[in-house]
Amino acid sequence: MPAPATPRSYPPEPNITSDEAAEIILAGASGLLYGNYIYYSYIIGAFHKFPEQVAKPMRRAIYYTNYSLDPKNALKYYKESLRVADEIGFDPFSEEMIGVKIQVAALFEKIEQYDKAIGVLEIIKSDNLKWMEALGDKPGNEAKRTRVLKKTVQVSVKLGDLYACPYILETEKAEESLVWAVQTVMQEKRRVESSGVEVEQGDWLSDEEQGAALETLAHHYEEKDHHYLAAPLFLQAITFSQPVNCHTTVLMNNLSISLAQQLPPPSTKASATRTQLISNAKQWAEKAISITAAIKDPERTEECDVSCAVATHNLGEFAEMLGDVKEARKRFLEAMNLAQKVGFKEGVVHSGMALRRLDDSKKKS
Repeated sequence: MPAPATPRSYPPEPNITSDEAAEIILAGASGLLYGNYIYYSYIIGAFHKFPEQVAKPMRRAIYYTNYSLDPKNALKYYKESLRVADEIGFDPFSEEMIGVKIQVAALFEKIEQYDKAIGVLEIIKSDNLKWMEALGDKPGNEAKRTRVLKKTVQVSVKLGDLYACPYILETEKAEESLVWAVQTVMQEKRRVESSGVEVEQGDWLSDEEQGAALETLAHHYEEKDHHYLAAPLFLQAITFSQPVNCHTTVLMNNLSISLAQQLPPPSTKASATRTQLISNAKQWAEKAISITAAIKDPERTEECDVSCAVATHNLGEFAEMLGDVKEARKRFLEAMNLAQKVGFKEGVVHSGMALRRLDDSKKKS
């Protein structure tokens, strides 16, 4: 139940052209799945691996990114570090150079120039795919292929996020990027399983990262009311969430909601099919509650408490869909009490609204 985002105005743009943004990314770029916490910690942690002539402009670039925001100077020094690295033959696919290029995209996103951040990441993705096509199958490149493919998937997930943001809203491109990422994850999973290839730990996406790609695409379909597409993705994401944890229960809740909101195809048995979908949804919500009850400290987090309240509320919704008002009221009251107990204010509001809805319906009948 996320709160609506607060509209923000654009900050003044520095005098940086799209050509300058593209010029910063040298041929052979790569990418990395990143949130804001990786943007900065990743590259700073890699400083000791840079030759000093590359590290010096990088330090200045980081200063003008993190401590005294000056996009023009930051990009100047990022570009300088990339130029020097290229001159001395530093591998453009090394972890260190990946971090530099990610920082460029991160800076554009930080100053809300999302189109330029997208442009940088699209260059990264394109260069990776060109390398994969030309050199990915060459003997001796097996480990590098895995690493480059991993980072391409991660960049594609981030592109999906940026294309879908309120200031861009190119939903078709967002979906294209996310679908490519998920299809690639599943293809690689099948390839590894069928060939018996052993992937070194850390070279490929973790189970958590693979599940996150599936979950992101599932939420994209949810927003488009394509619940029949979201449900199998949530189900697959659950299989990656092992051992089960608090986030597993969130996925189960999401799956239950997608199942309950699906509309079966028209037929003489549509009513029965609808009832079965809601019954399946109920089972997943109940399973989420059962799992949260079994998770104890220190593994238990706030996510478990919120998930339990949401699952209980969902059971009320499902009961209401099936016309069982008594059960619905019981579940909504229980969900409200759980939400109050853990300080989940949004849950209190939603369950309160559901109870009022039942009361209004009773008065009208």
